[in-house]
Amino acid sequence: MIATASPPAPAAAARPVVGGASTVPDDRAREHELVLSAQRGSHEAFADLVRAHQRRAYAVARAIVLDHHDAEDAVQDGFLHAYRALGRFRPGEPFGAWLHRIVANAALDLQRRRKVRTAGTLPETIALPFHDPAESDELRRRLTAALERLTERQRAVIVLHDVEGFRHAEISEMLGIPEGTARSDLHHARATLRRLLSDTRSDS
Repeated sequence: MIATASPPAPAAAARPVVGGASTVPDDRAREHELVLSAQRGSHEAFADLVRAHQRRAYAVARAIVLDHHDAEDAVQDGFLHAYRALGRFRPGEPFGAWLHRIVANAALDLQRRRKVRTAGTLPETIALPFHDPAESDELRRRLTAALERLTERQRAVIVLHDVEGFRHAEISEMLGIPEGTARSDLHHARATLRRLLSDTRSDS
């Protein structure tokens, strides 16, 4: 995790924890008040917003960079960027979508800076149509290698949709792309993965 000197409260709270709470519709009024308080300079309000969105923010980053530590760094960077950009956020907009776009951009920036990478492991909960439990370890290795060969956006779309369970509309908001593009990327990513995995099986 990249250490930061300021602002101390948001940076300390920005470490992602899988399983953290997520905002539900009944909490939108409270979230609106938290956003307004954070815009007025409340570190505590921003820390509450971090806690509400950190699990999904981590999922967004992990879908793009795959490696756990890189995802943590991307989330940290994204939350700090969001904190500094709070003055430009319009409270009438969905805060989560705005925040996740910033985190996705931070993850993409990190990914582009890393030309030599060590592939991370996929979440244990991954479930794709071609999953065979009898060869899970080998499949996971092949699948990780295949995901690395997708474009960054295609990889993000397929992991966010097929692993994390986000809807097309949510993915389009997170990545700042049209919903139709998200659907098209998912279709092409699935086809590419199946081809790559099929080629790997044929060679083995």
